[in-house]
Amino acid sequence: MQIRQLFDPESSTFSYLVWDTDTREAALIDPVQAQVDRDIQLVRELGLTLRYTLETHVHADHVTGSGLLRQALNSIVMVHENSQTKCADVQIKGGDFIPLGTRRINVVDTPGHTDSDISYLIPGAVFTGDSLLIRGCGRTDFQSGDASRLYHSVRQQLFTLPGDTIVYPGHDYQGRCCSTIAEEMVHNPRLGNDKSLEEFVEIMNNLKLAPPKYIHEALPSNLRCGVQVSDTATTRH
Repeated sequence: MQIRQLFDPESSTFSYLVWDTDTREAALIDPVQAQVDRDIQLVRELGLTLRYTLETHVHADHVTGSGLLRQALNSIVMVHENSQTKCADVQIKGGDFIPLGTRRINVVDTPGHTDSDISYLIPGAVFTGDSLLIRGCGRTDFQSGDASRLYHSVRQQLFTLPGDTIVYPGHDYQGRCCSTIAEEMVHNPRLGNDKSLEEFVEIMNNLKLAPPKYIHEALPSNLRCGVQVSDTATTRH
């Protein structure tokens, strides 16, 4: 499989275009509405067929581009079943797999940042959304977040992967693009092997972070796949 990492500077969000080199079928993980035109252009330039848009969770910091991409490219929107996102074409859960040409993307349940977080696993790489960031993790203080669940998700689902598995996170705020499972097990200051569950919960309970800047716009929009009800019958391109 080929991977193209894409970035939205406003929200510091990574999106990932993943495709099967044999059939040119592609999936786009965590698309951002503000970057839809860029993403459509890239898909067309690379001669790909966008089969799916895949959400790692219902985002609070940006509006998804999944609905507009579906209108433009007839892609299938997939979101975790806990999200209650009625606009999704398919609701998925851990243990499912998504066929992509001659390959497959495996779905891994990694709740804790929210109750609808999933990661996407392909040979040699895992797309972790906000469950595991480079030297950090997503917050757990809203959207049914649970620090204990996140700790167990990372330890039991992600840290059991081979150490050389590349970690592609949902965000980074310091200019880093990726990590590995082995690096995070040693160097992640919140979730590394030297941190107990009690220490992690204490850290997460005392972050005292301000709400995401666009939460009041993003959450309701993302439950509609980023598309207004009046726009559902229109085509962007």
